Amino acid sequence: MDRNQYPHTIFIVCGTQAEKSDRNSVMVVKMSNLTKTLKEKTSESDEDDNDDDEEEEDTKPEFESVSLKHIGGINRIRSTVINDRKIAATWSDTGKVHIWDLSRLLHAVNDSSVMATYVRNQESPKPLFTFNGHMNEGFAMDWSPTVPGMLATGDCSKNIHIWKPNETEWVVDQRPYVGHTSSVEDIQWSPNEQSVFTSCSVDRSIRVWDIRAMPSKACMLTETDAHTSDVNVVSWNKHEPFLISGGDDGYIKVWDLRQLSKQTPVASFKHHHSSITSVQWHHIDSSVFAAAGADNQITLWDLAVEKDDEENKEQTANNNKNNQLENLPDQLLFIHMGQTDIKEVHWHRQIPGLLISTALSGFNIFKTISA
Repeated sequence: MDRNQYPHTIFIVCGTQAEKSDRNSVMVVKMSNLTKTLKEKTSESDEDDNDDDEEEEDTKPEFESVSLKHIGGINRIRSTVINDRKIAATWSDTGKVHIWDLSRLLHAVNDSSVMATYVRNQESPKPLFTFNGHMNEGFAMDWSPTVPGMLATGDCSKNIHIWKPNETEWVVDQRPYVGHTSSVEDIQWSPNEQSVFTSCSVDRSIRVWDIRAMPSKACMLTETDAHTSDVNVVSWNKHEPFLISGGDDGYIKVWDLRQLSKQTPVASFKHHHSSITSVQWHHIDSSVFAAAGADNQITLWDLAVEKDDEENKEQTANNNKNNQLENLPDQLLFIHMGQTDIKEVHWHRQIPGLLISTALSGFNIFKTISA
């Protein structure tokens, strides 16, 4: 379902990383009355200014949030829907993974009377389930898009565990999936195959696993030197057999799963000046993806873009006039800046072209000019 009409309303779930362990929270945020960026005022009549003031008040965005207590900083949080319930999993820096029911929090941001009761009673739901079996903290986490409630988590001690839901809780296989030789940084389930997921690691490798096999034999494919340093993030294309990865070397690489054993990416881009912190394919357009870096940039890319000779000549002439544009990849569509220490960037699944980014400096909600 595409939502094209303004104003927009969006919901996000996020977590904090406070210095004191007992000061952290899982937050559900509702942002409503989101409209296009207002034009700057021009000096005209007072009557026009008053009209503008009233219009701005009517279109002012609204922000509501509610939280629950979380022990430990939240390394990563991921949400899903199970039997119409909104569920979130959190990776705590205490080494535990928790699962939460967000129903009460969603009711609170949607109903002022529920919010008043929640705040007055100092409510804070307890986890539905907690797993203590990881030997260390971690960051890698993903819900299966094809099997409701199935979860994969990876830790800094190179172990991956698979969670499977039953009627009342989750059963976590105590036998870890071991293949990486260092910290597992990210995990992504296949969008089409129920038993397959991919992972990336500080050991510079990308691995593809099939959980139908025994954990010790589940690794099917390995790219051992995907990057020259840590591989931080990976994303699985929803429609084509492609992965993208981002590393500490600042490279974004595109891999064809049918040729992963050849150990050569089908495309490689170097624009960011620091580590890649987030990558995500567009959920509909199979050639488009977004990336974020520690250089405080978010970039949008389209692999389908190709320039003919005349365009290349014109681009070269323009580059000579402006050195800042020199050597920009043809596939780079857009650069978004203004945030500090960007953590993640995600496409909104219902509002075409809408991106949401989280950073130390806050959230950004934006569309590009071509969206």
